[in-house]
Amino acid sequence: MANEKLFHVGVKALITNEAGKILIFDANIKNFDFPSDATPHSDLPGGRVNNDGESLLQALNREILEETGITHVEAIEFMTAVMSDVQIPISTTEKVGLLLMIYKVTIPVDSKIAISDEHISYEWVDEAEAKRRLAYKFTTAFTDLL
Repeated sequence: MANEKLFHVGVKALITNEAGKILIFDANIKNFDFPSDATPHSDLPGGRVNNDGESLLQALNREILEETGITHVEAIEFMTAVMSDVQIPISTTEKVGLLLMIYKVTIPVDSKIAISDEHISYEWVDEAEAKRRLAYKFTTAFTDLL
């Protein structure tokens, strides 16, 4: 039992617009506990579920608001669950895995994006570009679904 891998649970929003483009962010790796040689990477809005009884959908809506400024979504549909290729440090010597619940999210056409300090920029990209840029953090099991 001592050798079992621990995991945190996270939620991610695959936000699409009316043109079929996908909203991706460039992570601000300086604001996180990444190693000094961490690779800059793209990501989807989302984060870990709080341990205070927060549901997956509550966490998703909270993270969308915090990271994008979007206050209203039109539709949320569960897409898939994947294990992230990135591990989360929980101490100087220990890391845990990250299980991501990914939801397809539709937002109103007139939604304005206001990024948080967790990201340095955002861009609406086509599926091929999203696959390329998300490959650092997400497995092909997920990016092949795009």
